[in-house]
Amino acid sequence: MGGNAAKKLDATWSEKSSARSAKKYSPLWVAYNAKEAPGYNLELIDRIRLGVAKSDWKGFITSIGATEKEFEHILPVSISSMQKKQVYGRETSERIYELAKLFGLGYEVFDSKEDFRQWLLTPSKVLGNKVPFELLDSSLGFEMVSDAINRIRYNVYS
Repeated sequence: MGGNAAKKLDATWSEKSSARSAKKYSPLWVAYNAKEAPGYNLELIDRIRLGVAKSDWKGFITSIGATEKEFEHILPVSISSMQKKQVYGRETSERIYELAKLFGLGYEVFDSKEDFRQWLLTPSKVLGNKVPFELLDSSLGFEMVSDAINRIRYNVYS
């Protein structure tokens, strides 16, 4: 196995290993275990109602290779407000779980995290030449981006 391939395999294994050790149903766990299981969505509703812990949010953004600042326009509260809390409210928690599910879907469909990240930041014809990441400030935007990813999954480009 070539050096780059071995590094990529090690990185992928390391990511999945850290995701497996994440708290069950945390945003990080959801991003890497987005499979529908009995009670899965009901459990997520309960988690949203209880609120996402700051440590779970930070673990998630670290795992996807991002910063809080990158999500400032997506989250319903300011980053400075989030830094003051240990557990986030329902609206913020719901948006965090929407992000986790979307990243989970993206990781299933794209060859690598980098490919998915690049797609998120590139204008898409299917989305009216809008940048997918810029649409994530609303639930409808999340739905449109998820639909676009599923179209890629099933090779439906029209």
